[in-house]
Amino acid sequence: MASEKYIDNALDVENAQFLNSKSDSDVIAPLPTPVSASLPSSPKRLTTAFIIPVWIVLSSTVIIYNNYLYNTLEFKFPVFLVTWHLGFAAIGTRILQRTTKLLDGTKDVRLSKDMFVRSILPIGLLFSASLILSNTAYLYLSVAYIQMLKAFTPVAILFISWAFHIQEPNRKLAVIVLMISSGVALASRGELRFNLIGFLTQAAAVGFEASRLVMIQLLLHGLKMDPLVSLHYYAPVCALINLAILPFTEGLAPFLELARVGPLVLISNAAVAFCLNIAAVFLVGAGSGLILTLAGVFKDILLITGSVLIFGSPITPLQVFGYSIALCGLIFFKTSGGK
Repeated sequence: MASEKYIDNALDVENAQFLNSKSDSDVIAPLPTPVSASLPSSPKRLTTAFIIPVWIVLSSTVIIYNNYLYNTLEFKFPVFLVTWHLGFAAIGTRILQRTTKLLDGTKDVRLSKDMFVRSILPIGLLFSASLILSNTAYLYLSVAYIQMLKAFTPVAILFISWAFHIQEPNRKLAVIVLMISSGVALASRGELRFNLIGFLTQAAAVGFEASRLVMIQLLLHGLKMDPLVSLHYYAPVCALINLAILPFTEGLAPFLELARVGPLVLISNAAVAFCLNIAAVFLVGAGSGLILTLAGVFKDILLITGSVLIFGSPITPLQVFGYSIALCGLIFFKTSGGK
């Protein structure tokens, strides 16, 4: 489950757009993040009407599948599952590199030892923390509520960007921050199954993910990577980091449960997540930033609806109202160009 972020975001189209919608006077020019980078030699583009629904279906499937693993099959080992997904992705990208042109972008990346130590490794550490924490949250919170909490990610990105003087605050952004923050607060107030540990875990995941996206801009300025190329470099690094902490967090317990869950479930789960990353390559350039943002909003609404129908997660009118305010804030930010 390099999922959660390759999931939504490895691939967070919405969050990527937040980082790339800065004014020309910003201190640092925007870096194309994994989702919004232009492809050096892009594969044949598919129509927006085709690729966006495919991306929405795959993204939603990964999240629901992971939640099914954690809470229905009771395979409650997020560190192991994240490590498994990353290892699968590391092998998968290398196979694609040798058999297709989808990873031709690696030819344009000049990765020195110094860049690896100073940039790839620290970003990989943040990525691992974000993935593990965001997956751990599913042990405590519903899919619907987690999607609502994720709406706060752009606010975290803005706060960190302001702190590092990457973007200057203004009145319009302050209104947007207030809209999103108050919307998420109302959604939290209306949550019937609120769990403090789960809330703090997801909040920490949001913080690490926002820090990762900002650090990409600071440390990898000018380096273009599409989602698959980014995964090619980060997956093995994050997999090794997670593998190192696995004995201290979950030990041998997940390995003892493998026979019960079955290899077919784990392989298919990782394969769907990997297909999501391939779809993200074709998603690049499939539509404008606003179209991709609206697609992300629609996906989140579908996920919340699916969580209610499939898992019986209760949502209250107050949550619907609060989340609607947060979504309006997200769309307002996008249409305003982030200025």
